[in-house]
Amino acid sequence: MLTIDMRKIYNFYPVEPAPDPAALPTGGDLYYECLECSAVVNSVPHIKAACICGNLAGSGGKLTVGNPARVRVVRGKLK
Repeated sequence: MLTIDMRKIYNFYPVEPAPDPAALPTGGDLYYECLECSAVVNSVPHIKAACICGNLAGSGGKLTVGNPARVRVVRGKLK
């Protein structure tokens, strides 16, 4: 698994209003920022991706969120 700092490629902006943690949205330009370790992971990862603390992990278009209350949904725009 590659460890890439997504902040070097994208600018991230919080989605407003903040979505309900029980129903997190997904999409190609939506990312989840882990509030535990501050890693950013795509909401629909096609390659294996995870945050350091293990709260976010997935691949093949599916992402597992350990604690949805500790996730911020952000929109990514290329720099």
